Amino acid sequence: MYVDSHCHLNYLDNPEEKISAAMDAGVETILCVGVEKERIDEVVQLASGYAGVWCSAGEHPDGTTGSPDWVESYLEDSNVVAVGETGLDYFHDDNPQLRERQISGFDCQLHLANRYKLPVIVHTRAAEQDTIDLIKNHADVTGVLHCFTESWDMAKRALDLGFYISISGIVTFKNADQVKQVTKYVPDDRLLIETDAPWLAPVPKRGKPNEPAYVVHTASYVASLRGQEVESIARKTRENFHRLFWKTN
Repeated sequence: MYVDSHCHLNYLDNPEEKISAAMDAGVETILCVGVEKERIDEVVQLASGYAGVWCSAGEHPDGTTGSPDWVESYLEDSNVVAVGETGLDYFHDDNPQLRERQISGFDCQLHLANRYKLPVIVHTRAAEQDTIDLIKNHADVTGVLHCFTESWDMAKRALDLGFYISISGIVTFKNADQVKQVTKYVPDDRLLIETDAPWLAPVPKRGKPNEPAYVVHTASYVASLRGQEVESIARKTRENFHRLFWKTN
C-alpha cells in the first residue's frame, strides 16, 4: 500500500473521484496540503470526509503575506497533521521586499510548528542557504523538503538537521539528473514520495493532470533507481510518513 505524502486535492476536478481512484490503485493514505487562507476550508473538509485523507495548513511562499497568523487557528484540528506548505522560492523573482516577506512568513510558520510540536512541509527553490539557515534557527522542528529539486549538498544538510526528503514525479523526467542523484542517496528511513497533484505528473502520465493514484509510477521509478523492490519502497515510505506525521497514527 502506498502513501501520497503531498498533493492538492482541492485543485483537482472531481476530487472525490480521484480519492476513489487512488484507493483502487493501492494508495491508502493521502496528505492534502493547504497553501492559502482563501481555500483552506476546502482542504480541511476533504480530510474530514474521507478515511485515509489528512491535511496540513500553511501559506505558500508565492502568496505569503509575511505574517500568516491565520494558520494557527487550524492546527488543533484532528485532521491537520502539519504546518505548511511554507518555505522560500527565489526562482522567479529576486525582489528584496518579496524575499523579506517570504522569510518572515516561513519564520512565523516554523515558530508555529515548534509551538504545536508538528512537522513542517517546506517548499524550497533557488534559496538553499536561507532555507537551511531558517531551519537551523528552529532546532526543535522537523519536517520534509517536499518535491525536492535542489542539490545533494542541500539535501545532506537538511538530513543532518533531521529532515526528510520527498521525491515527486520530476524524478521520472528525462533531464532530471540532479533529482535522480539525490534519490539514490537519501537514506531509507528519510525518504518520502509524492505527486504534488495536480502538477508534475510522472512518466507515463506526463502531460496529464496529476492525481494521487499516479504516485505508484513514481514509486516504481524510485525503486529502479535505488535497486530495490517497489514493495520495499512502498513500505518504507509509508513507515516514514507515519513516523513524521505522527498525528496520522
